[in-house]
Amino acid sequence: MHYQYRCKGTCAYVIELDLDEEKKLHNVKFYGGCDGNHKGLVRLVEGQDAARIADTLAGTTCGPRATSCPDQLSCAIRAALAQAE
Repeated sequence: MHYQYRCKGTCAYVIELDLDEEKKLHNVKFYGGCDGNHKGLVRLVEGQDAARIADTLAGTTCGPRATSCPDQLSCAIRAALAQAE
């Protein structure tokens, strides 16, 4: 399943991801924001259990912001998992 999420409060403005039938993450892509950080994050989450990654990244902040790109990825994953059910 392909999912697109509009970010809130971050430099990245959209996250796209795919969930396979085992609810593992694939093809995560960020639009906007810190390219190098996103590339590293994408490599770390590729093929991983979506719920576990969402739990791990939830609540991560960026400087004074209450959210971050990893936190927004967590939100995107949770929204995709909810839609998949």
